[in-house]
Amino acid sequence: MAGPVQKACKQCSFISEEATCPRCGGQTSREWQGYLIVVDHEKSDIAKRMGISSNGRFALRVR
Repeated sequence: MAGPVQKACKQCSFISEEATCPRCGGQTSREWQGYLIVVDHEKSDIAKRMGISSNGRFALRVR
């Protein structure tokens, strides 16, 4: 049995199970690739490059 469907926001790339993003209110998509967990966004070079300003789970590419 499959679990809940993970979706990524088309605007901020945040991963959740919601139809709209709980962080920015953007539209979410089932079509995403890559997975990034940000623990400390202030020290993360990848988070800075992606424009991520909070901790959480993010997709690397969203369609």
